[in-house]
Order: sequence, then structure tokens, then C-alpha cells
Amino acid sequence: MENSDYKARLHKAIPGGAHTYSRGDDQYPSNAPAILVSGKGCYVYDPDGIEYLDYGMALRAVTIGYGNEEIAQAAFTEIMKGNNLTRASVTELQAAELMLELFPKADMVKFGKNGSTVTSAAVKMARAYTGRKYIAFPEEHPFFSYDDWFIGSTVMNKGIPDEGKSLSLHFSYNNIQSLKDLFEKYPNQISCVIMEPVTFIAPCNNVECKINSKREMCRECSQNKTNFLHQVKDVCHKNGAIFILDEMITGYRWHLQGAQYYYDVEPDLSTFGKGMANGFSVAALIGKREIMELGGTLKEGAERVFLISTTHGAEMSSLGAYLKTVELYRRFEVIKSLWQYGANFIDGLNTIAKEYEIQDYFYVSGYPCSPYYFTKDKTGNLSLSYRTLFAQEMMRSKVLLPWIALSYSHGDKELSMTLDAVRKALRVYSQALDSGIEKYLVGNDIKPVFRKYN
Repeated sequence: MENSDYKARLHKAIPGGAHTYSRGDDQYPSNAPAILVSGKGCYVYDPDGIEYLDYGMALRAVTIGYGNEEIAQAAFTEIMKGNNLTRASVTELQAAELMLELFPKADMVKFGKNGSTVTSAAVKMARAYTGRKYIAFPEEHPFFSYDDWFIGSTVMNKGIPDEGKSLSLHFSYNNIQSLKDLFEKYPNQISCVIMEPVTFIAPCNNVECKINSKREMCRECSQNKTNFLHQVKDVCHKNGAIFILDEMITGYRWHLQGAQYYYDVEPDLSTFGKGMANGFSVAALIGKREIMELGGTLKEGAERVFLISTTHGAEMSSLGAYLKTVELYRRFEVIKSLWQYGANFIDGLNTIAKEYEIQDYFYVSGYPCSPYYFTKDKTGNLSLSYRTLFAQEMMRSKVLLPWIALSYSHGDKELSMTLDAVRKALRVYSQALDSGIEKYLVGNDIKPVFRKYN
């Protein structure tokens, strides 16, 4: 069946053609497969059996590799135990205790099935604990939740009452004064700050810092306590607000114990998902007992907070996958592998860009465990057209590279394949810069997920 046929069927049955906007066809070049059948390791397969080397890795959720047999068997074992029982399960308890073992500064954990559930729960708990209504988060961070408190702050805010939109406040990452200004403007009204620890910009004010050179340097650095994360925490606590770290992406990637360990910073609450269970649906909210127990039932006479209550939140198959995934992380030193592969990936792509003398227009940056690539046009502006062109040319080599999500399954063979594909793609990129992109780009540009109109 042709790509166009699958696309039509998907859009007929599913709004947007996929259950995650980042999987939609407007996020990929026109020559990308419209639909996939399976994955193994770091490869995915379309209905015709064509194999693609994948760097999307299920929106960064798969960190070991697709179809890992040990993880799949662990999930299947739990399924055969009944998968979802009437009372709390032993598997649920084991998973909770493992989470608290990994994050000993946290006292309690609540599991969910997706990141939006637990980030919204964190915000609710902060509001309940402080009695305040406003939420602050960095305007540069792309996504926190599908709930009103976040989506209302984006251009895609149709269907969300103005009252909800007005309660979310923006500040600038790595600009502590912008956060202080918010607390001055809204004294005793901000319940919490929720933020990712880091994207591709370091939260560090040490000008000597070289983030690619030493994986543990941020924790060991003598200036660690002065970085932006520590500054935000101090400002929150001075103003009676809750400090929340969203570790959907950084957790189980920067370090097995998260970016909070990497930067040696202790949040009041933190949230996790994506890489926790190698693609199985697990998310978690962890935090200090005095906040988390507001959702508990043991304090007689205390006013109750409805925290998270989901039928499938403690599904045993997913939690069994989580237990096995952490075991494999430890056995295979997965985090070390991600950092090493990423460093070689960054060096390789940037070297090729320099060979074509286009390093000012295409380059890879960020932390080796989670690199980002940047595409610019002839004027030096970030360009979705050139991002589409690059992705299109990578697809010609059967490399699916919507972003860079690394897994333990990416190895020397895959790096060599990737560099060969990049060399071909950047040749075309260079030619497009010289003679015009319209000669090379087929189909429509990739579009931003957050846009007012289709």
C-alpha cells in the first residue's frame, strides 16, 4: 500500500493521523514512511519490510532498544500473573521501592501512564501545599503537559478558558533575574516553578565548562552550587514556592539517578517517564513526604487532595518492564554507552559539516547523551525548510533522524552508517545553500507542533 493510502486511512480514523502530534506526518519529510510495523534494536520496519535506522526511538522512550527480549519477557511474566489486580501488587511495591532507592532524597512515589499526568499532579500538589494558584516555567522549554495549565500558555490554546491561561507565568532559562521579577510581581502567589533541568544549554555559569569533555564534571565542579538550578531552588524556597524538576527527557539518560544527581541539586518534587521502561508506559511523580502525603489517607482529619487515581497506573506488565530495564541499565552501563556514542556522533557530524564548510549552517550541539542538531538558511536563521531537506536526504539513505534520541542498541555499525548518510545529505545541503533550496526540497516543510493554524 502506498504512503498516501496509509496517510488517508490514519487521518480518517485518528485526529492528526497519530496519537502523538510528534508522530504526525507534518513532522517528517515527504519521503518518510507513513506508518511502521515493528522495531528491533535501533531499527524500524515499514509494511513493505524496508528497514530504517532510527534515531526517533519512540519519542525518546526506548533507551535499550526495540523488542528487547529480557524486558519483553519480564512484562509477559507480569501479564501472566494477572497484570492488574484488585489490590496493590507486590510488583507495584517493588517498583516503588526501586524508584526510591534510586532517588533517596525523595520519600514517596506515585506512578502514572504518561508524563502529562504526573506533571499536572506535581502542579496540583504544589498548589495544595502552598495554597497559591500561579505556576511559573521557562518559556524556552517546549512541553510539560497536555492539560490546560500548560497548553493554555501556547498558541494552541483554543478550547481553554482565559481563567486557566492567566495562571501560568513565563521566565527565561539561565536568567535568574527574570524569575525574581515574577516573584516580585506576584508576591506570595506563585505555588511552584516547574522546569526541565537542562535541554541543550548548560545551566552553568562557569565559562571554563566544556560539557562534552567529562561526564561527571557538573557534580564534581567547585562552582556547582552556583549554577542556575541551584539559584532557582534558592529563589523558590526564599519565596515559599515548590521547586519541581521535570525529568521526562533527562531522567535515565543524563544519569541513572537523573539530572538532579548529575547537577547535585535536590528538588521538592520531580517527574519521570519516557526512558523508564524501554517504551512501556510508565511515568512517576516523586517527592518529599510532607508534600506527597497530602494525597495519602493515613492522617486522620486532614483535608484530602485527590492526587492521581488511575485504573492502569500500576499495571504490572509496565512496572515489570521498568524493573528489568533498570537491571539492564546497571548490567550494561547503558548511561556510559549513551554518552560515548553521543560524543562520537557529535564529533562525526560536525567534522563532516566543516569538510563542506557549512559548519555555521548545520551543526550538532548539546550534551552527548542527548544531542540536538541545528539547521540554518543562507542568512543564518534557523530554518524548518533546511531541517526538512536534511531529514529528507537522510531518508534517502534509510536513516530516520527527526531528532537525536540515542539508545544502547546504537553501536559502531550504526555510527558508520549514519556518517555515510550525513556526508551525502550535507553535500545536498551545501548545494542548496549555494543555488537555492527549491531545487532540492520535495514536498512541504516540517511544521512546528505548536502553531495557531494548520
